[in-house]
Amino acid sequence: MIAVTGATGQLGRLVVTGLLDAGVPASGVTAVVRDPAKAADLADRGVVVAVADYTDPAGLQTALQGVDRLLLVSGSEVGQRVAQHTNVVTAAAAAGVGLLVYTSAPKADDTTLVLAPEHQATEEAIAASGVPALVLRNNWYWENYDAQVQQAAATGQLTGSSGSGRAWPASRADFAAAAVAVLTAEQPGTGVLELGGDQAFTLADLAAEVGRQTGTEVAYADLTPDEHRAALLAAGLDEGTAGFVVALDGNIAAGELDAGQGGISSLTGRPTRTLAEHVALVLGR
Repeated sequence: MIAVTGATGQLGRLVVTGLLDAGVPASGVTAVVRDPAKAADLADRGVVVAVADYTDPAGLQTALQGVDRLLLVSGSEVGQRVAQHTNVVTAAAAAGVGLLVYTSAPKADDTTLVLAPEHQATEEAIAASGVPALVLRNNWYWENYDAQVQQAAATGQLTGSSGSGRAWPASRADFAAAAVAVLTAEQPGTGVLELGGDQAFTLADLAAEVGRQTGTEVAYADLTPDEHRAALLAAGLDEGTAGFVVALDGNIAAGELDAGQGGISSLTGRPTRTLAEHVALVLGR
């Protein structure tokens, strides 16, 4: 039995459907969800739907009974994820899960990335549990830039404060395919895999690609952190969100997402989505 937590989320759902597409019998897949109504389509396909929240240790242990391989998709509640993830890890250990796969952050144990501390703490909890584990340190999603692509196409301008810092994005579908490959491998192994796309990019590259596809000039304005924060606040973001976005751009400027070409295509046997392909998808071209 293969179980996926957060199975109705953006990444988790792609993994569940990817397992089915890979030939895993629906009866051999457990979708761990908070709201079973959102998993009705999966249940209709024969997937086992187990109701358990990351804050529900007893429910998690029940949901994971009989599970051999588990994908723990990291939660979205920043500040609460260590406790939530630890509940899943503890339940996996109690249920005798044979392999725990976790979606972590790039270079989680050696980075200033603002997102990393909770991931590092989760990796430490997994290691302490004794459950055999494979950590997938996912780089950036192309989808993180969808709003900026649309804004650049509409206004002819893209702003940020990441300088010439590079990331190695891939699509959610690419990261999901990598997880499927691991979960269905005959001998998936344990340890840590840094996963990214085949192509690095900067925000200047993004602006240039939007300009190429729209046939208009799109300029990238690289702002100071203070200028960037002020622009985000003027656009309606709250102080906390604006600060978080600026911190992430600072991390990118410092090279924290420049982890090198990595991993996904070697697992899946196909190239990851390119910048040009993703821009075209967002613009409906």
